[in-house]
Amino acid sequence: MRAVELAMRQLAPRYGGDPEWWGVVGLLHDFDYERFPNAAQSADQEHPSEGVRHLRALDFPAEGCDAILGHAEFTHTPRTSDLARVLFAVDELAGFVVACGLVRPSKSLADLEPPSVLKKLKDKGFARGVNRDDVRNGATELGFPLDGLIGEVLTALRPHERELGLGGA
Repeated sequence: MRAVELAMRQLAPRYGGDPEWWGVVGLLHDFDYERFPNAAQSADQEHPSEGVRHLRALDFPAEGCDAILGHAEFTHTPRTSDLARVLFAVDELAGFVVACGLVRPSKSLADLEPPSVLKKLKDKGFARGVNRDDVRNGATELGFPLDGLIGEVLTALRPHERELGLGGA
């Protein structure tokens, strides 16, 4: 969730968004996942619906709730805001980029470049839990070249790589 938060903060200004607000949405988007993992991918039960119900009870803004619901395709929630589209685009990608860094000899993002990430995306045996269609579709929905989006995520994460469990052997 922290990697998604950082990516959201990085991309917010590009879309006229407030980095603080976008970062909060990125940080909270999966807060209910461990308690309500939703293996059945129910549209209105478990993750992310349970979390959004809790957030709404706390008067969390509707735009944030809609973005959180929209990051999971199976909720069938339209992504009608840039906040929602960016959250969807970086959700799977941020974790994938971290995974790519972890398998490098350097265990770092410092020497990781978008072509290497794109190559790993083609390897279906690597980070199997990452939905490659969501990664590609997220960039497409933004009208952003995938390598450019990967570059933005790398820029966001590199200064925080130690916090993310990276930064050298």
